[in-house]
Amino acid sequence: MIDPILEFAFEIRVDVDPHLRIGRSADEELTFTPISGGTVAGPLLSGEVLPYGGDWAVDRARTAQLEARYLLRASDGSVIDILNRGYFRASAEVIARLEAGENVPEDEYYFRTAPVFQTDAAAHRWLAEHQFVGLARDEDGQVCVRVFVVR
Repeated sequence: MIDPILEFAFEIRVDVDPHLRIGRSADEELTFTPISGGTVAGPLLSGEVLPYGGDWAVDRARTAQLEARYLLRASDGSVIDILNRGYFRASAEVIARLEAGENVPEDEYYFRTAPVFQTDAAAHRWLAEHQFVGLARDEDGQVCVRVFVVR
């Protein structure tokens, strides 16, 4: 059995607008957070986050199941679709600190994703042919995801 090797590929820094509460029941809450831009930078990809798409979250007992879908434009102009699913979990105290705008160290909460990419651009086809893991954090009003390719 082989051990997975994670290689840092790039970091996505996503600008978000205030979330919209959609609602569900007494036990869970559904929200939508619009994505309004951002950047992509790293050794394997650079570019921008386009101002389209958003993140749907279902929160149950301080654990949110996330599903974000948005577009990236690589520095060569290629457009890349990203579907990023994951989980966010934190104590009530950490959530309060994050909501107050504090940059809470990422080891104080759980924020992990599994991004999937689609593109027909030959230079970026590798994105649609590999598995990725994202380590995410809230920082300076952005959602930041360090993306690693599983080798």
